[in-house]
Amino acid sequence: MEEQELKILELMKNEDYVPMKAKEMAMIMRVPKNEYRDFLEVLGNLELNFKIQKNRKSRYRLVEKTYYDGIYRKNQKGFGFVRIESQEDEIYVAKENSLNALNGDRVLIEIIEEKNRIKNAEAKVVKILKHEKDTIVGIFQHNKSFGFVVPDDRNFGTDIFIPKKDMGKARNNHKVLVKITKYPTEGKKAEGKIVEVLGNVNEAGVDMLSLIKEHNLPSTFPEVVVQEAKHFENKVDKKDIPHRVDFRDREIFTIDGEDAKDLDDAVRVKKLKNGNYKLEVHIADVSYYVRENSLLDGEALIRGTSIYMLGRVIPMLPRELSNGICSLNAGEDRFTLSCLMEIDEKGNVISSEIVKGIINVTQRMSYTDVQAILDHSNEQILKRYKPYISHFKAMEELAIILKNKRMEQGYLNLDIPESKIDLDMDGRVTNISKYETTFAHEIIEQFMLTANETVAEKFFWLEAPFIYRVHEDPDMEKIQELNKFLFNFGMKIKANKDNIYPKEFAKILDEVKGKEEEKVVSNLVLRTLKVARYEAENKGHFGIASKYYCHFTSPIRRYPDLFIHRVISKYLEQNYDVSEKWIEEKQTQAQERAEQSSEREKIATKVEREAEDLKKAEYMEKRVGEEYEGIISSVTSFGIFVELPNTVEGLIRFEDLGDEYFIYDEDRKRLIGERTNKTYKIGDRVIIRVKRASKLLRQIDFEMR
Repeated sequence: MEEQELKILELMKNEDYVPMKAKEMAMIMRVPKNEYRDFLEVLGNLELNFKIQKNRKSRYRLVEKTYYDGIYRKNQKGFGFVRIESQEDEIYVAKENSLNALNGDRVLIEIIEEKNRIKNAEAKVVKILKHEKDTIVGIFQHNKSFGFVVPDDRNFGTDIFIPKKDMGKARNNHKVLVKITKYPTEGKKAEGKIVEVLGNVNEAGVDMLSLIKEHNLPSTFPEVVVQEAKHFENKVDKKDIPHRVDFRDREIFTIDGEDAKDLDDAVRVKKLKNGNYKLEVHIADVSYYVRENSLLDGEALIRGTSIYMLGRVIPMLPRELSNGICSLNAGEDRFTLSCLMEIDEKGNVISSEIVKGIINVTQRMSYTDVQAILDHSNEQILKRYKPYISHFKAMEELAIILKNKRMEQGYLNLDIPESKIDLDMDGRVTNISKYETTFAHEIIEQFMLTANETVAEKFFWLEAPFIYRVHEDPDMEKIQELNKFLFNFGMKIKANKDNIYPKEFAKILDEVKGKEEEKVVSNLVLRTLKVARYEAENKGHFGIASKYYCHFTSPIRRYPDLFIHRVISKYLEQNYDVSEKWIEEKQTQAQERAEQSSEREKIATKVEREAEDLKKAEYMEKRVGEEYEGIISSVTSFGIFVELPNTVEGLIRFEDLGDEYFIYDEDRKRLIGERTNKTYKIGDRVIIRVKRASKLLRQIDFEMR
């Protein structure tokens, strides 16, 4: 069909073409009689997609106007925006021009007003190509002879009418999953049928279950997939040991959080006589168990990544593998793909080798215990791990060297704290604080970064089919916006469209280190940068200041790592002599898998963020009226956001700033009082009172004290 579409469009683009009827076109294109119906269907599709049009005499010609397709993002107020792939700026769509499109729909738009210096382009939706959702999660409300559901996604755009016959066992304030049976039209709401009752809105665990259903996440594994995972049991296949490098006589360690169950990396550092360091990074050989085209592989591809929803994990692989034979558990033989590197005293990798290995982890370590050893802060821990202390000191030495080299290259050390959200047995929030990291975390971070770079560079020069982690240079427009704000602090990022260097950003971050404005500047730098993604083509990683980068170190929880493990294994098995045919096939596959993995990562990031927002709002619901000191993290045209020391962020709307009218200074990201000249800007410390918080809306509002 696609081939036929291209041929029709080619014919119509010819300068000698004159509008003609379907039969005339079919004759010119020599369409066989038995294929004429299919030909008419192709013409119909082209017309439906606004690529061709028919005049009054049923003659076809190319559409004269230009249409674009993109994803519609709806605002609660009714208007929306469409992002087109080739354009950076979103295009505004007024409510009356939205054609009742819903949040997330793929739409076809026509530009009705071009972008100018004052505002972005404006468009109208001419066709809804595909509704993003056919199911919705929301709260059911009963109303005599019918019911309706208020979607959790407040931007969805419409409540959903539920006829009495389709209400099932739903009751007031039940969270439900609704199948949409009719999409909204002018003046009419969407209609639906309740297909699952998730539980009462206040019932423990229903909040996370709602997120799972809302995003259609695969929360359980099909039984056939679980059975395939169980087949491997918990012992390595002895027949394969002779084909691997045996590291079982070496002292090797895993270093993770206390609660981690899927341990996919282990490390060893040895100081050499020549003053260099030997760094061994051993990664679980997941691809040995998850074979291409297996049921496990198909399910892992669908998921793309593990999702961490606070007290709940939706893993990429069944726990029989992720916590079993693929986890590098202490005292158990495990197969690995191992990256062995010799690193000089300046942090340069002077030689490297990747091998298939077998290890037996000496000791499972936690970040807390390793830090206690480095600090000499706990005599009991020092005594317990006395035989291994020299290992951790060597790791510390090497990690410092690697980090210093990275910082010199312009590595962006964005010190943006993560939230630590403590839950009770029922999944309710007991406390929120800043997640504290130590140098023990840095050790693993530096070792994994180095292994990822080493592997990426090696396979780039081999011209192997691969998936890279790509982070491109930021846009100059965004840098100029950032500079307007940095001007307030007497700082500037020196850059032009041909010369944008990570080092310039790193200088700014170094300059604000330890100052009050550090967090705010780090956040603004982060917003200036592009989003990292997966690609089959190497384009470098701006944030890490690296020419070559990939994800190699977490095959238990990320599909791109699993994919490149298969590629690496193939090269090792074939002694680096692989066929051109295999390379071509895998190159196409790499592009598809990279795109799929990037999409799944976006969904995972969104779900994890929403889970955090939901729990933060739940926590603050019980603290309405309480006062806190916070820092202004963002200034917008509708109010200011304030972040508290525990990482909770809330909005102060204009009406809650007092009885003065404030003018928004967009360039310097500040508000100025019209009467008193009182100024609120990013980085200011303020005292706030919690005005309202809603777990259902995932929203927290503050007011100035």
